[in-house]
Amino acid sequence: MSEGTLYDHVWNEHLVETLPTGQDQLFVGLHLIHEVTSPQAFGMLRERDLDVAFPERTHATVDHVIPTKDRSRPLEDEAAEEMLSALETNTSEAGITYSGPETGDQGIAHVVGPEQGLTQPGMTIVCGDSHTATHGAFGALAFGIGTSQIRDVLATGSVAAEKHDVRRIEITGELSEAATVKDLVLGLIRELGTDGGVGYVYEYGGPVVEAMSMEERMTLANMSIEGGATAGYINPDETTYEYLQGRDAVPEGEAFEERKAYWESIRSNPDAIYDDVVEFDASQIEPSVTWGITPGQVVGVTEPIPAPANLPAGQRDAAERAYEHMDVSPGETMDGYGVDVVFLGSCTNGRLPDLRAAAEVLEGHEVDPDVEALAVPGSQRVKAAAEAEGLDEIFREAGFEWRDAGCSMCLGMNGDRLEDGQVSASSTNRNFVGRQGSKDGRTILMSPEMVAAAATEGEVTDVRTLDQ
Repeated sequence: MSEGTLYDHVWNEHLVETLPTGQDQLFVGLHLIHEVTSPQAFGMLRERDLDVAFPERTHATVDHVIPTKDRSRPLEDEAAEEMLSALETNTSEAGITYSGPETGDQGIAHVVGPEQGLTQPGMTIVCGDSHTATHGAFGALAFGIGTSQIRDVLATGSVAAEKHDVRRIEITGELSEAATVKDLVLGLIRELGTDGGVGYVYEYGGPVVEAMSMEERMTLANMSIEGGATAGYINPDETTYEYLQGRDAVPEGEAFEERKAYWESIRSNPDAIYDDVVEFDASQIEPSVTWGITPGQVVGVTEPIPAPANLPAGQRDAAERAYEHMDVSPGETMDGYGVDVVFLGSCTNGRLPDLRAAAEVLEGHEVDPDVEALAVPGSQRVKAAAEAEGLDEIFREAGFEWRDAGCSMCLGMNGDRLEDGQVSASSTNRNFVGRQGSKDGRTILMSPEMVAAAATEGEVTDVRTLDQ
């Protein structure tokens, strides 16, 4: 087992006891809740006449089902209205801070936590959502939990968890000018597999990671789960501290310096022992897209789709299913593959730098007339900041719909979904069959820049050649 890693430090500091099951009971520093996975948990508390143990360590927002267009109440979708109303009631009764639509702070939980400074190094963070790993970008131990665990955390402030092995992923080389961290993480999943991280927590490091902005680090940590890992994290450094300083929940002055000293103390030791170490050369990465129906079925945009014989034996059946669903053949490239919808947003790529990057590509171009284009900021704060910079005007003038904040078409729970057979160029994290609301829809994952290029051309397009 690993020794001296940030994972070990944080785990040991939050360990309450080892349970008869062999699991460890961990104290939870931050519990993020939303409208989809929390109502049942609150119902279980009421059945047992239990209160929320630490409302001050719990923070709520609405993200999965909230409309990005018409938010007048009651919501048109009765199920969505019921979930939203339940969240409002539950948070009010329990004294939990709620970043609702009327606050100006609403957004995707994994965007809201960091931007408000709730997410901090050394924390244990849980949420009833698989992309909770996003918060690991700050040096937190963050992972998704199920409804019964949400109940347990609400009632006790702790969670039962199994300790995993730690894999250090050392990212070397240098990303090319056109390649993004989204391309990098897709390349990592392609290399290690969608099940390569099962039983592991990933520690990302190396010169490429050290040079990343916090938003880029969040993209990297966010998709740890797509690689099979329970969580992924990055050791905190000056980039982390500069991002956090001055945010709502972060102390100031001497208290900040004291907090910073603690954050430094939980970094992995120089002589830390890992269960596995992988080196990955970022120089090989080019603008990339998924060609299939898993986040690991990835190619460079001009690279031929692989033949089954060139894939590991365990991936061949999945490849055959992907060829059929996506209507592609080995040897073809995704460059020129037609799209009907483009979606820019999500907890992977819905932050201000993502919107800036897409807007830079879009400026001076127009969305193809046959393409529906949606830009959905990750939070109301992101939306306001983008509008202050005039980014919304660039999107609107190009032909995008500029929407309110939420998960939106990432998972199609709020009415923003694909129709049967539509193809989506998406800056999201999952391309499973039916993920964006239609069992016959097809999702192609890519960076915000590539989404913008696809919007203007009406097809998957190498962003490097857009103006050539």
